[in-house]
Amino acid sequence: MIEIPRGSFLKRGSSGHIDFVSPLPCPFNYGSVPGYIGGEGDLLDAVVLGPRLPLGTHTRVRAWGAIGLSERFMYDDKLICSREPLRSGQRRMALRFFHFYALCKGWLNFWRGRKGATRCEGWGSADAAIARARPIGPDWRGPQVPY
Repeated sequence: MIEIPRGSFLKRGSSGHIDFVSPLPCPFNYGSVPGYIGGEGDLLDAVVLGPRLPLGTHTRVRAWGAIGLSERFMYDDKLICSREPLRSGQRRMALRFFHFYALCKGWLNFWRGRKGATRCEGWGSADAAIARARPIGPDWRGPQVPY
C-alpha cells in the first residue's frame, strides 16, 4: 500500500499521520505491507520502484531484497520491490538513498530529543526480512512508538 508517492515531500506513517515534511522529494513510492509488522512495531515498510503510484494504491510486486535501518534502538527492514528484476544501479541508488535518509533522520531524532543512533545497515535478503516480520494480530492498534 503506497503511503508516500514518488516525488512527494510528505513523509506519512501507516496511520496517515504526517511524520515530517522533507526538503527533498522521495525518489521512490514508499509504503507498507498490510498484514505484517516490522521491527519498530509499525507495518512492514516497502519501497516500490517504478513510475509514481497514487497515495493509497494497493499493488502486488516482488520483493527483490531489503535494506536494514537501525533507529532509536530498533531494527527495521525496508523491502525493495519492483515488477522487474533490479538492476545494479537501482540497488546502489536505493542504498545511497537510505544512507542519506538515516543521516537526516538521525538529525531529526536528535532535534526531537529522541535518543539512539540512526544508521543504514545495508542490503539483505527479502526472505530474511519477511521472516523477521510478524503477522498482524486482531489486537494491533497501530504503532506504539512516536515518529
